[in-house]
This record gives sequence, C-alpha cells and structure tokens, in this order.
Amino acid sequence: MDVKLREVLPFSVSGLQVRTLNAAEQKPDTARIGPMWERFFVEDIFDKIAHKQPESFMYGVYSNYESDASGHFDVTAGAAVAAPSEGFAQIQVEGGDYLVFSAKGPMPDSVIQTWGLVWAYFEDNPQVCRKFATDFEVYTGPESVAVYIGIQDSAAFSRSSN
Repeated sequence: MDVKLREVLPFSVSGLQVRTLNAAEQKPDTARIGPMWERFFVEDIFDKIAHKQPESFMYGVYSNYESDASGHFDVTAGAAVAAPSEGFAQIQVEGGDYLVFSAKGPMPDSVIQTWGLVWAYFEDNPQVCRKFATDFEVYTGPESVAVYIGIQDSAAFSRSSN
C-alpha cells in the first residue's frame, strides 16, 4: 500500500454530525455513520450547505475523540466552508502532518476497506502514533477516496518507510 505524508492547513467543514464508537458501527441496529451518510445523500445536504468553498469536495471528518479508536468520537459529513452554515454542525480540521491512504472503487466498500488498511498500518507500525484529534475522508469522485490520519511525529513515519 502506498502511504503518503502530507502537511494539511486547518480548514472548516459544515454538515451533518453523529457521535458513535467503532463497536457500535459493527452492528446494523446501532450503526450511526451509514444512516447519516444515507440522509446526507437522500436530502441533498451537500447542496444545502451555505458558505461552501468553491470546488469543495465532500468530507467525512472524525473528531472529538474520547480516547483512541475504542472510544466515542464524532463524525461529520459535509463540505469545506468559509463560514459556519446555519443549521449544520461545524468542525475545524486541525492543521499538521497526516498520513494519506487512497483508494478507488465502489462506495462504501472502498472506504470501509481503506479503514481496514489504516488500522492494519498502525498495528504494523507502532512507532507511528495517531493524534486522535481530527482525521478525515475526502471524496474526490464517486469512486475515489483519500483517508487522512493525523499523526504525532512525522519523523516516525519517515523511519518506518525506509
């Protein structure tokens, strides 16, 4: 898998938001992320978000982590905005170093498989530590996604990729 290191400048996203945890997402009756995305598409939320940045992609932002991958966190489905959009949640994506995992293929299977690769990468590379501040998915096309994972120390990634 090709993992890239990218520096990201802070930006804001407005959209729908749910609070969940990974254990709940494994069961259809407690999963909240899929239903949120379904509502996002059915109600054309992307087109209803005010103050959208020109040429904004769709984003899925993971934030407000309770602890690590096992705790509660927020997920926001939305668009990059220049100012808050009334009636929608607002999240500030932190600037800093991110590892980028890219995938192409039918959604949502492609993004779900990419998250599996993310978890495997961090399990296989314990010297690279996640920040658990903000992470995000950027959907650059109907079958194209990049998952950005915030990391604590970019030098640890450089050492792991040698």
